[in-house]
Amino acid sequence: MTKIMFVCLGNICRSPMAEFVLKDLVKKAGREAEFEIASAATSTEELGNPVYPPARRELKAHGIDCAGKTARQLSWADYNRYDLFIGMDRGNLRAMDRILRGDPDRKIRRLLDYTDRPGDVADPWYTGEFGVTWRDVVEGCQGLLRALDQGTA
Repeated sequence: MTKIMFVCLGNICRSPMAEFVLKDLVKKAGREAEFEIASAATSTEELGNPVYPPARRELKAHGIDCAGKTARQLSWADYNRYDLFIGMDRGNLRAMDRILRGDPDRKIRRLLDYTDRPGDVADPWYTGEFGVTWRDVVEGCQGLLRALDQGTA
């Protein structure tokens, strides 16, 4: 089983979108038993809060339910539990490295690095562009699955 943790600043927009998009992709492929997929925050700002309403609406518009998801913070103990930590931007990667006390097994990655346009997933909390974030997350998750299948993740 491959265990994947998506990470963003607050765990109310980008990382839960990625969590539920990847869950949807693996479910549709009949591969749910192959994965454990979760998401977390690098900050404590939103702990316990549900997915931000515009992010929830974007997921719902594509037939994906994220009911029951609440923000949690990434912890040092997660490092031994998960195989990959997928951040949304360089700031997330720096914070993940700090929280996880380094990355000796090279588990920390950035989502859009699995696409043909590596870079940061812009935070829709600030941009308001949830459709753009949706596109980035879907492309990143599809690329991540391809990389896992090819053994290059």
